[in-house]
Amino acid sequence: MFPIIRLGPLSLQAPGLMLLLSLWIGITLAEKSAKAYKVSADKLSNLILIALVSGILGARIAYIAQFPQAFAGNPLNMLSLNPGLLDITGGVAAAIIAALIYGQIKEMGFWKTLDALIPFFGMLAIGLATANLSSGNAFGMETDLPWGIELWGAKRHPAQIYNMLAALLTLNLLWPPKENAEPQVGTSFLTFIAFTAGYILFLEAFRGDSTLIFSGVRSMQVLALIVLALALWFLDKSKEKQTE
Repeated sequence: MFPIIRLGPLSLQAPGLMLLLSLWIGITLAEKSAKAYKVSADKLSNLILIALVSGILGARIAYIAQFPQAFAGNPLNMLSLNPGLLDITGGVAAAIIAALIYGQIKEMGFWKTLDALIPFFGMLAIGLATANLSSGNAFGMETDLPWGIELWGAKRHPAQIYNMLAALLTLNLLWPPKENAEPQVGTSFLTFIAFTAGYILFLEAFRGDSTLIFSGVRSMQVLALIVLALALWFLDKSKEKQTE
């Protein structure tokens, strides 16, 4: 693919650049539409930045806790910019905890804030798919279809592009919010989660690098199915409250 972008004497890591660009666009869009969700734009941008910084620190600390021997010889490696020295699970957990604490301190409505974060999460999904396309990660299964792409010595489904288009369509359907519509608080976010889990459940079948459990079941599909079921359940409960 195109893991390196060369601009004269500069060599830029394309996956990281794609992610940074998507984060910047996501924060900008969230700030611009915050008013429509009755959320402070300043508080929303601060929450995102605090979560991002906490996530990076948490990911590095979690990695160090799991593999202390990797830093025993040279402790300065703890400050390395290498993304391979990050634990994603620890990073996500730290980001969520930091965001919840900040939101609680600033008295930000939980569901209103999640609704306002839709463009950020949507752009992040698009950025991840683009970063995977540039690095060759999250590649597809082998195929004979005419739109297959050459990758890792075989013609494969462009799984990254499938996910990119699905994320773009989902964001386009739910954002920006309609001016005259006032859905139940949290409904927009839950719908976004349901759509996202739905397309992951479907598109994971085209992946060539899925983690398999239980003799061939794709772990990401199991997770997506659980998330989809929970989102639909919460949406159903939300509709029941509206009719009461």
